[in-house]
Amino acid sequence: MTTLLFEHEAFGEHETPAGHPERAERYHAASAALRGEAFTELVRRSPPRASRAAIERVHQRSYVDEIEAIAPAEDLVRLDPDTTMGPHSLDAALRAAGGGVAAVDAIYAGEAANAFVLARPPGHHAPPARAMGFCLFNSAAVAAMHARAAYGARRVAVVDFDVHHGNGTEEAFWRDEFAFYASSHEWPQYPGTGRASDRGAFDNIVNAPLAAGSSGEEFRQAWGDRLLPALDAFAPDIIVVSAGFDAHRADPLGGLKLTEPDFDWVTREIIGVAKARCDGRIVSLLEGGYDLDALAASVAAHVAALMRG
Repeated sequence: MTTLLFEHEAFGEHETPAGHPERAERYHAASAALRGEAFTELVRRSPPRASRAAIERVHQRSYVDEIEAIAPAEDLVRLDPDTTMGPHSLDAALRAAGGGVAAVDAIYAGEAANAFVLARPPGHHAPPARAMGFCLFNSAAVAAMHARAAYGARRVAVVDFDVHHGNGTEEAFWRDEFAFYASSHEWPQYPGTGRASDRGAFDNIVNAPLAAGSSGEEFRQAWGDRLLPALDAFAPDIIVVSAGFDAHRADPLGGLKLTEPDFDWVTREIIGVAKARCDGRIVSLLEGGYDLDALAASVAAHVAALMRG
């Protein structure tokens, strides 16, 4: 099984304020972890910028216009209390989404079974019409909608194990009968969405809130009892993973107690559904994870599991 890795120097150039948790060192730490001997078989590619057409399958044209217009030539522009753009941020955000699109293209061309996009900024908090929570464009949703538009993937799924709920993906998919979103996340936590009772207009949203302090065992139970069966029943044509690692016990922004074996486990379980339902097609994109050592080790565990298939 071939696994693709999409990485680019632009992901280390996206600017955030001094002391911001979503910082360039995240990209460099994870990239370094994927240069060890265990990852020599990764096929490395450079992500292109996503097209306007690809972005606008998820985001409103007026919002994309606004982001392009506000992108600064110097200094930083604040989009919300947590989210900024610098001179390199638009390029990075377009390549993050473009990595997901290119990964979909490669998988449907038979060049790989799965792919990981080592990107920043993250994307799952970005709803169709605004930036929030460190996110500009919702790269996971863009990848899913590209699979539908370009390859006839009628039933598309995004699954999310970031410690924070992906409100942007949920909003984008809420009224789409053939778009599925499943998330485990700490509750209550930013952004305050993701109740278990939130099911989408077509019962196509499945949330598994976890209390602060929840262990890997409770995380695995939520996936095993609720999220994975729902994903399997949806029978997706492709699975996109919002791979956030801030549920790690060392993460400063989360209160869950996961470790690397938990991320290995959930990755293998998602692969099992993908093999049964969609010929193993998985595109995974980096979301959160803010302790550098924990992020590096968790990304390594996730990608190693993808490579093993």
